[in-house]
Amino acid sequence: MEQNEQTNTQTNTNMNHAQPIIVGLDIGTTKIAAIAGRKNEFGKLEILGFGRANSNGVQHGMVLNIDQTIKAIQIALEKCYESNPELEISEVYVGIAGHHIKSLQTRGDIVRQSNEDEITQEEIDRLVEDQYRTYIPLGDQIIDVIPQQFTVDNHPNIANPIGYSGVKVGANFHIITGDKNAIRNINRSVEKSGLKTKDLVLQPLASAAAVMSEQDLEAGVAIVDIGGGTTDLAVFCEGVLKYTAVIPFGGENITNDIKLGLGVLKTQAEAMKTQFGSALSDETKANTFITIPGLRGMAPKEIAVKNLANIIQARMSEIMDFVTFHLKQVGLDSRSLNGGIILTGGGSQLKHLLQLTEYLTGLNARIGFPNEHLAGEYLEELAKPMYSTCIGLILKGYNDYENKIIQQNPEFVYTKAAAAITNTVKVGEEVKEKLLTGSAAETTEEVPVSVAKRKKTLKGFLDDIKTNIIEMFQEEEDVKLS
Repeated sequence: MEQNEQTNTQTNTNMNHAQPIIVGLDIGTTKIAAIAGRKNEFGKLEILGFGRANSNGVQHGMVLNIDQTIKAIQIALEKCYESNPELEISEVYVGIAGHHIKSLQTRGDIVRQSNEDEITQEEIDRLVEDQYRTYIPLGDQIIDVIPQQFTVDNHPNIANPIGYSGVKVGANFHIITGDKNAIRNINRSVEKSGLKTKDLVLQPLASAAAVMSEQDLEAGVAIVDIGGGTTDLAVFCEGVLKYTAVIPFGGENITNDIKLGLGVLKTQAEAMKTQFGSALSDETKANTFITIPGLRGMAPKEIAVKNLANIIQARMSEIMDFVTFHLKQVGLDSRSLNGGIILTGGGSQLKHLLQLTEYLTGLNARIGFPNEHLAGEYLEELAKPMYSTCIGLILKGYNDYENKIIQQNPEFVYTKAAAAITNTVKVGEEVKEKLLTGSAAETTEEVPVSVAKRKKTLKGFLDDIKTNIIEMFQEEEDVKLS
């Protein structure tokens, strides 16, 4: 009882904070999760509400039954309100994934009228906008255009060409596409649940933001998000997003393999997978058995743990073979991915998966937890890899909020007061040291926010993710609920 009173006191204190509340909604194949969070003065997320429901209307990351998806979203919201009755949720950041997500690489260049003037942001925007005219199959839609290294005349590998001078400026682009109808189904499910979709964010990019540090971004990593219906891959090298892919297998496939291979119910298969499953059969004991209750008076069934591990290992090996294939497609190996592989998502919690991953890919591997971005007090449940996407969605929301502040205040400067508003903006080392030591309170030194975009950072990666994707998929006949 005393602990509940302390929790309520902490919640009330949080609710009076000046920062906005951002809500992430993860619509997955096995679960739908809603998490409400707000940044504190240290730039960490304080979790203000959490709700989860089983997902029945989604298969392989795609909404196939809108009514069932709406019910699941509403249950997740109700549980979120139960955890914090003072919450008011009207808009959410939504994750998107599925088989329909594809990617391609393109190249774009523009010839400038004056080679003496400095390159401006307007020219970069025009270069990016030109990529939206890239040919894609009928029925697909360009979701995002993410610039990679720029070139100015004969100078390659430029992270940010603004301020350079030259005749021709160009860049390599990573273009992500998706099926219009699949995206519209997500939008309709959210709106008919009484919510507004603030933005759609690709799930592998949201997960990457939650589990990846700036050191990982610089070293080069492959984020492997093993979800229920799909496994999402996002590869970062030389400070930029190099490649994304969706592998059409996930935790649900493993569960179905166990169900068919061992002749058990799906609920029993899921329970065995999570409690006794292993991704390496050699690590299990040959004489260990699991007893399954018989159906309608039938005798109990004994399942060898080693047989269970053989089934899991076969499917996980297939997924990792896909990961290796995609990495080879773009010519990336251990020399370019010094950070190795970061496994996240619910499927990453399988025993001995790290060892199997390292053996099959030849890269170092670790589990990616989103707890680095969470404040000191949070539910232990939320630090699990399965909630990486939801935490990443909140981070994306805050990045948009902070950028909006900067846009509304062009002369915005980084002082100690500003640090409480936007903690992710990077400044010069001298002023950063003053902020860390507290001596910034005595200084009136002003640092332009534009300094923040001089090199690739985790904030820069979030900036590259297109905002307001949802606007491209709305039709006039779409009914918005208020």
